[in-house]
Amino acid sequence: MARPKSMRAAAPGILRFVRYFAPAIKEHKGTIAIAMLALFLQTAFSLLEPWPLKFVIDLVTNSQQGKTQGILPASVNNLSVNEFLSLLAVALILFASLRAFFTYISTIAFALVGSRVLMRVREQLFKHMQTLSLSYHSQARSGDLVMRLLSDVGMVREVTVTAILPLLGNILVLAGMLAVMFWLNWQLTLIVIAIMPMLFFLTLFKSRKIQHVSRKNRKREGAMAATAAETMGAIKTVQSLSLEDAFSSHFSGQNQKSLKEGVKAKRLAAGLERLVDVQIAIALALVLWFGAHHVLAGTLSPGELLIFVFYLRRVFRPLRDFAKYTSRLAKASASGERVLEVLQQEPEIKDKSEAYPAPAFHGDIHFQNIQFAYTEGHPVLKNINLDIRKGETLAVVGASGSGKTTLSNLLLRLYDPQQGAVLLDQTDIRDFTLSSLRKQMSVVLQDGLLFSGTIMDNIAVSKPSASKEDIEKAAQIANAHEFIQQFPEGYQTAVGERGVTLSQGQRQRIAIARAALQDTPLLILDEPTTGLDKKNEYKVKVTQALKRLAQHRTTLHITHRLEAALQADRVALFAQGKLLICASPGEFLKTNRHFMALFQLDKKGIDSEQHERCLHDKN
Repeated sequence: MARPKSMRAAAPGILRFVRYFAPAIKEHKGTIAIAMLALFLQTAFSLLEPWPLKFVIDLVTNSQQGKTQGILPASVNNLSVNEFLSLLAVALILFASLRAFFTYISTIAFALVGSRVLMRVREQLFKHMQTLSLSYHSQARSGDLVMRLLSDVGMVREVTVTAILPLLGNILVLAGMLAVMFWLNWQLTLIVIAIMPMLFFLTLFKSRKIQHVSRKNRKREGAMAATAAETMGAIKTVQSLSLEDAFSSHFSGQNQKSLKEGVKAKRLAAGLERLVDVQIAIALALVLWFGAHHVLAGTLSPGELLIFVFYLRRVFRPLRDFAKYTSRLAKASASGERVLEVLQQEPEIKDKSEAYPAPAFHGDIHFQNIQFAYTEGHPVLKNINLDIRKGETLAVVGASGSGKTTLSNLLLRLYDPQQGAVLLDQTDIRDFTLSSLRKQMSVVLQDGLLFSGTIMDNIAVSKPSASKEDIEKAAQIANAHEFIQQFPEGYQTAVGERGVTLSQGQRQRIAIARAALQDTPLLILDEPTTGLDKKNEYKVKVTQALKRLAQHRTTLHITHRLEAALQADRVALFAQGKLLICASPGEFLKTNRHFMALFQLDKKGIDSEQHERCLHDKN
């Protein structure tokens, strides 16, 4: 039993990849059938191609020897020499042309299937990456994931067309030629067959080494891509802290290691090709030596020996091509394994088998006996019981690391609690499908992340069917319409990747407009005014926009700013994963003045006049 297991373990990753996507491949049975028929016809004409030369040689040498004498019909034998030679010349051109034609058809058909299947693979991989839990993405490097999505899938597609398909055709030719060679002279064929196992095991041994080196190289390239992506994504920080040399040095070290692995793989592949060439030369020498004796003995004609030598060089082509393409096949194998590694990752957060679409929410939220830890043994939330009533705004405050943002993560079901449950309208949110749950929640985050595209695209990203009037109305709610109109292209203004062409206040207002357009019963605000100082905040009217956005919605507002908390219906204070108090803003301030330092009120927060006005409004 150990042997099959080891053989399976040694099976190339590319074969595992093909087996995994066998259902997708079967969808193209018609195209595959055409490709296979063309491949068989290509093989047939490859076998016929040297035969006109055989008859020319036998005619020139006036040979009447060999097994193939008399196989031509009598009408051909009665032709004159010139007519016979003309016929052979036409046959040679015809066989070569038909072989080339069917090779073209098979290559195009297989390439079409490969491209369509791998296009689906890439789409499936991208979709799957988006379903993987935050715990996976927090450990994975985004650059490496992009490498798997683009480069690794591309490598498999390229090698499928440039290496695997030619090898498949050569294997069919190999089988046909060995059969004809055995019919011509079984003794010479045995010489060829005796050498083939040695070539096979030599190629297999070397290719496994190449595959190991190539796998390491692909991982190294993934690490380089991750480093480059991280550096470019944080280029402002890199330049501000003068970290260019440090990151360049790190990248250079990885690049040097990748170079060494690449050179090693090339050296192994080149050595394998030369060894195969030497083995083929030995086989050819033996066949010529013994074949010449058969010609002299009259058991083989010169033309038949020519066919034998022609076939011999073609017979060894699959092994020689395998040596030639082994480095690329090894890279494709490693790439296929890297793609499967991601596809076989199970999302931690997924729909239960009995999950159903969520109905329209009223908006009552209850965190019931919540216990949660990102890392086992280090709880972030400890026995939390907290209610948010329909239409109410609850401000959640506390020091960094107190568990505030974790509440929103649990409500969005980005994570599930280890104990307890999050209830929406008295139903555990795990009973709903993820998509139907999240579609009824709007979120405004700290960084106001925008995507590459126009301002209109960014506002309508979660509701593509929205009309221009609805988008402008949402922008007016967010106090964004005025500054958008000031751009020469208005709502069609391109914002650049991550919205870098806009100020932070402008990005936040577009993010608020996006949430306003969704018009969901639930709203999550996670530090939406962080990074905006008091003066700038009021200037860009973000606070007013947020207040309008929260009207008539159940709102969870995570903040470190007292002026934002005082606008809420109630304030919940968290510390070290525990809920210390949940009360109205007035009661909260009366009993928790010693916590005001958390919100930087002394000289950096709101002034005393506004403070008193907020208290008066809420009480």
